[in-house]
Amino acid sequence: MTCRQLKALALGVTCSLFLLSVAQAQPASDQASTMDSSNTSKQAQKATKKAERKAHREKKNAELKKLENNGYNPSGDQLRYPQNVQNAEKKANPQGTGAAVPASAP
Repeated sequence: MTCRQLKALALGVTCSLFLLSVAQAQPASDQASTMDSSNTSKQAQKATKKAERKAHREKKNAELKKLENNGYNPSGDQLRYPQNVQNAEKKANPQGTGAAVPASAP
């Protein structure tokens, strides 16, 4: 297959999946009236987990951005990896309060 054919196939599959998800997302009127509270609570739990993941991701990205602004380059010299991060953390926290708490810590 050529690149153009692959792109056309990928676009067709993507459109099909999108239309299928839209069709499934719109329940029939009789199905909407029989939706019970368990589905609603599952949706609320899912939304809560999604919000937590988003907040966690934003925190990690902010920490990485802060380190990058202080000289750390994640795709740079990996031979001196731990020292590079520690130097950036020292620059980011000049008060001497210790290393920055990683975003993955509780």
